[in-house]
Parts: sequence; structure tokens; C-alpha cells
Amino acid sequence: MKLRRMDNILIVVDDLEAMKSFFTELGLELEGQTTVEGPAIGSLIGLKDVRATLAMMRTPDGQGIELDKFHTPDAVRFGPVDAPVNVLGLRRIMFSVEDIDAVVAHMLSHGAELIGQMKYENSYRLAYIRGPEGIIVGLAEQLG
Repeated sequence: MKLRRMDNILIVVDDLEAMKSFFTELGLELEGQTTVEGPAIGSLIGLKDVRATLAMMRTPDGQGIELDKFHTPDAVRFGPVDAPVNVLGLRRIMFSVEDIDAVVAHMLSHGAELIGQMKYENSYRLAYIRGPEGIIVGLAEQLG
């Protein structure tokens, strides 16, 4: 057995268009979008009467983020939209960027909220931003 690579991360969303726009502004490209439904899909994910719209976004190096909008059954929210970073479970996605100041400014001008920034030793500048539906995105710029 050999793990080859990570294919994608799934994010269940309520406003698919807002999330696609957010990730597009961050620099991902929309690879494709489709609606899936039926017993085979339900069997795979353990739900009944599934109908969902999926949008696959890709980073410049080919990593994937799958955005899913469930039409049936309704998506279930656990906890507050703006949950802090220390809530159990998947809490953020981090991207390597060039010119972190420009990326942060660009994302803030498109509705993101700055959570915080720091310099880690002499190796990285880091920033956390919050996007639509409370998603936390980390940005890292390698120094030197």
C-alpha cells in the first residue's frame, strides 16, 4: 500500500457562488461544476435522497478544494459560523503566497476579515483571514 498524494479537501457551503468568488480572488481556478444525485451518491456518502452541486477549485500547482452545496438533505451546521481556530475538527486551509501584504489587502477589499498576522522567526510571515461562512484561510510567505 502506498499513499500517492492528497487529491482534494471538501468544504460544505451554503452560498456556493460566494465561496467560488472568494477562492477565485485568492488565486484558485474553477476546474468544473456539476450537480450529482441518486442512490449511488447517497450510498457513497451515507445519506439518502442526495442532490448536491459540486464546484472543483484548483491551486496553481493542482491541489483541489471541492465546494459542495447540498440541496437535499439540508446541510447541518455545528457551532457558530465564526468559530475560533481551537474548535475540534478541520479549522483552516493554508496557502503559500508571494507578497503576503498584497494578498491580504486584496482579500480584505473583497470582504475577507483579518484575524491576525505575525512573523515566525526569520523564516515566514503568516496571516489568518476569515472568508464567507466563517472559513479560516492561512497565508504563509517564506522569507529569504
